[in-house]
Amino acid sequence: MTAQKDLVERVRDALRARNPREVSMFGGVSFMVEDRMVVAARREGTLLLRIDPTDAEDLLTRPGAHPALMGADRPMGDGWICVEQAALQGPGLESWLEPALTFHAAQGAE
Repeated sequence: MTAQKDLVERVRDALRARNPREVSMFGGVSFMVEDRMVVAARREGTLLLRIDPTDAEDLLTRPGAHPALMGADRPMGDGWICVEQAALQGPGLESWLEPALTFHAAQGAE
């Protein structure tokens, strides 16, 4: 199984109770909850997260996190981060889904 397929399965399982819709975009499989993107499993097995921009500085200090890029060098902005495959092992995935789901819930409350 490829790194992306493994990550897709793990994200699908973690979000199952939220009935996500899967969409091909951002170079991978994006998971939409209530028609808003939460995360994407990218081709190389990394995780793209939509987060509260005010949390970006803190989240980027965590191992494996870096600013998300479009292409080779175009930053996606403070509301997007990418997490390397090694940081997603074991309980790592759930710890990264939490800030994305928290931001998603806050967006729905507006």
